[in-house]
Amino acid sequence: MADAPQFALGFIETQGFTAVFEAIDSACKAANVEVLAKEKLGGGYITVVIKGDVAAVSAAIDAGKAKVGSLGKLIAAHVIARPSSNVLALLPK
Repeated sequence: MADAPQFALGFIETQGFTAVFEAIDSACKAANVEVLAKEKLGGGYITVVIKGDVAAVSAAIDAGKAKVGSLGKLIAAHVIARPSSNVLALLPK
Protein backbone atom coordinates (compact mmCIF):
# COMPACT_ATOMS: atom_id res chain seq x y z
CA MET A 1 0.00 0.00 0.00
CA ALA A 2 2.48 2.61 -1.20
CA ASP A 3 -0.08 5.44 -1.35
CA ALA A 4 -1.21 5.06 2.29
CA PRO A 5 -0.71 8.26 4.27
CA GLN A 6 2.22 8.26 6.68
CA PHE A 7 0.26 9.70 9.58
CA ALA A 8 -2.32 8.57 12.09
CA LEU A 9 -5.70 9.87 13.17
CA GLY A 10 -6.75 9.87 16.79
CA PHE A 11 -10.26 10.23 18.16
CA ILE A 12 -11.44 11.17 21.63
CA GLU A 13 -15.17 11.12 22.25
CA THR A 14 -16.63 12.28 25.54
CA GLN A 15 -19.90 13.19 27.07
CA GLY A 16 -19.18 16.65 28.36
CA PHE A 17 -17.86 19.78 26.66
CA THR A 18 -15.33 20.64 29.35
CA ALA A 19 -14.04 17.07 29.45
CA VAL A 20 -13.26 16.98 25.75
CA PHE A 21 -11.42 20.30 25.89
CA GLU A 22 -9.33 19.17 28.86
CA ALA A 23 -8.57 15.92 27.03
CA ILE A 24 -7.49 17.70 23.86
CA ASP A 25 -5.43 20.25 25.75
CA SER A 26 -3.59 17.43 27.48
CA ALA A 27 -3.19 15.54 24.20
CA CYS A 28 -1.69 18.56 22.42
CA LYS A 29 0.70 19.24 25.30
CA ALA A 30 1.82 15.59 25.40
CA ALA A 31 2.79 15.26 21.73
CA ASN A 32 3.20 17.09 18.45
CA VAL A 33 -0.30 16.65 17.00
CA GLU A 34 -2.74 18.81 15.09
CA VAL A 35 -6.45 19.15 15.88
CA LEU A 36 -8.41 18.52 12.67
CA ALA A 37 -12.03 18.66 13.77
CA LYS A 38 -14.53 18.91 16.61
CA GLU A 39 -17.94 17.40 16.10
CA LYS A 40 -20.95 17.86 18.37
CA LEU A 41 -22.99 14.68 18.18
CA GLY A 42 -25.95 15.62 20.39
CA GLY A 43 -26.76 14.59 23.93
CA GLY A 44 -23.56 16.22 25.15
CA TYR A 45 -21.39 13.89 23.07
CA ILE A 46 -18.40 15.49 21.38
CA THR A 47 -15.65 13.93 19.27
CA VAL A 48 -12.33 15.56 18.49
CA VAL A 49 -10.03 14.30 15.72
CA ILE A 50 -6.27 14.77 15.87
CA LYS A 51 -3.52 14.04 13.35
CA GLY A 52 0.19 13.32 13.63
CA ASP A 53 2.70 10.53 13.37
CA VAL A 54 1.62 7.22 14.87
CA ALA A 55 3.71 7.47 18.06
CA ALA A 56 2.66 11.07 18.73
CA VAL A 57 -1.03 10.36 18.21
CA SER A 58 -0.86 7.28 20.44
CA ALA A 59 0.84 9.28 23.21
CA ALA A 60 -1.62 12.14 22.79
CA ILE A 61 -4.68 9.88 22.96
CA ASP A 62 -3.33 8.16 26.09
CA ALA A 63 -2.73 11.54 27.75
CA GLY A 64 -6.18 12.79 26.74
CA LYS A 65 -7.97 9.70 28.03
CA ALA A 66 -6.34 10.13 31.43
CA LYS A 67 -7.86 13.62 31.86
CA VAL A 68 -11.51 12.92 31.08
CA GLY A 69 -12.64 11.01 34.18
CA SER A 70 -13.14 13.83 36.69
CA LEU A 71 -14.87 16.17 34.23
CA GLY A 72 -17.08 13.95 32.10
CA LYS A 73 -17.45 10.50 30.63
CA LEU A 74 -15.04 8.92 28.17
CA ILE A 75 -17.04 7.27 25.42
CA ALA A 76 -14.23 6.23 23.09
CA ALA A 77 -10.59 6.86 22.31
CA HIS A 78 -8.98 5.31 19.27
CA VAL A 79 -5.99 5.59 16.93
CA ILE A 80 -6.05 4.70 13.23
CA ALA A 81 -2.56 4.37 11.78
CA ARG A 82 -2.21 5.18 8.07
CA PRO A 83 -5.95 5.69 7.44
CA SER A 84 -7.35 4.70 4.08
CA SER A 85 -8.57 7.34 1.65
CA ASN A 86 -12.11 6.14 2.38
CA VAL A 87 -11.70 7.06 6.03
CA LEU A 88 -10.16 10.42 5.15
CA ALA A 89 -13.14 11.19 2.92
CA LEU A 90 -15.46 10.82 5.94
CA LEU A 91 -13.70 13.46 8.02
CA PRO A 92 -15.67 16.65 8.65
CA LYS A 93 -14.86 19.42 6.21
